[in-house]
Amino acid sequence: MININLIRENPDFVKDGMRKKFSDPKLVDDFLKIDAEWRLLIKKIDDMRAEQKLFNADNREDARKLKEEIALQEEKLAILSKDRDLIISQIPNLPDESVPVGKDDTENVLVKTIGKPRIFSFNPKDYIDLAGWMIDTERAAKISGSRFGYIMQDIAELEMALFRFGIETLLPYGFRLTIPPVMIKADVYRRIGKGQFIDSGDAFCLLQDDLCLVGSSEHSIAPMYMDETIDVTKPIRILGLSTCFRREAGSYGKDTRGILRVHQFNKLEMYSLCRPEDSKAELEFMLARQEELMSGIQLPYRVVQNCSGDMGFSDSRQYDTEAWIPSQNKYRETHSCSNTTDFQSRGLNITYKIRSTDGKEKKEFVHTLNATAFSERPLLAILENFQREDGSVSVPEVLRKYLGRDTILNKS
Repeated sequence: MININLIRENPDFVKDGMRKKFSDPKLVDDFLKIDAEWRLLIKKIDDMRAEQKLFNADNREDARKLKEEIALQEEKLAILSKDRDLIISQIPNLPDESVPVGKDDTENVLVKTIGKPRIFSFNPKDYIDLAGWMIDTERAAKISGSRFGYIMQDIAELEMALFRFGIETLLPYGFRLTIPPVMIKADVYRRIGKGQFIDSGDAFCLLQDDLCLVGSSEHSIAPMYMDETIDVTKPIRILGLSTCFRREAGSYGKDTRGILRVHQFNKLEMYSLCRPEDSKAELEFMLARQEELMSGIQLPYRVVQNCSGDMGFSDSRQYDTEAWIPSQNKYRETHSCSNTTDFQSRGLNITYKIRSTDGKEKKEFVHTLNATAFSERPLLAILENFQREDGSVSVPEVLRKYLGRDTILNKS
């Protein structure tokens, strides 16, 4: 949730940031109008309650009328509050001043390219032609419908190896390994600034239970300290491993073959809570960890800084890391790394204590960040980049100790 005082005190600044994210700045005017009504009504109710305390036993009829009037005004306030909350939920986090302005991923800015795409001495196959019998989408379609898959045998082992490598690499940096819930309350989803994930139809929700399946490991890690005051003298770093679910609303017709874009996938996610003055450095730290992981599995990749129009609703600044996919002759996103500043912590009411210049203690909102460690997409990049002419695939050296062999997909 955006800082309401920022809207009140500097609405033009908020409008400018919204334009950069291609959000409707009229929402600011709508909010200010209803917020003014909301504040006036709160004052009116408070004044009536103060008047109510002055009545004595001889003013029973007047007291009754005033009580009824207060109840009526409280009903109006409830309606105003709901409308006000609806507007504020549609205002995104504002982009950092360093973020390039652009409409979509075609205007992202290249930061670096590491490694060179392999030149094959044979015609390379895509991952489905290589390993289709171990990534069975046809049988999954009979059981669960489209955009699901059975990941089996060598590929399942490779995925577990990838996650084990990620865990062993990241734990020494102070991350706490966590397996979070995969269902969260709809209200909590809205408090982390993901209401649009529900409203767009991209979330799988169980209406009778008021629960939604998480679309990313971050979604149930973020509210872990909801309504708490925590110690962030050092960043609290969490490494979450969970299965995630998305409808992929609006993506039909895209990447329909295989498991590049699916309804269910596993993900290892970094999450950090820190002081505001530490969050810029923490973002660079998390990006460096992503690069360490990608360099470890020896995939050619590039890092881009996302432009304003290609960032998430909650993000103030974002990087994407993209692996080279030979069959598509281009880089595809495998990792995302975002600083959400205090946008999520305001909605979740996660604070830390700070001593002000006058010596008094006060509370401020923490900053939160999230970054992919590994999802299943790097599996596909490994299969294609490390394939051999006989149809087998070399295992990246750092993963061999987990699999106990140097190659997979050996048909003999």
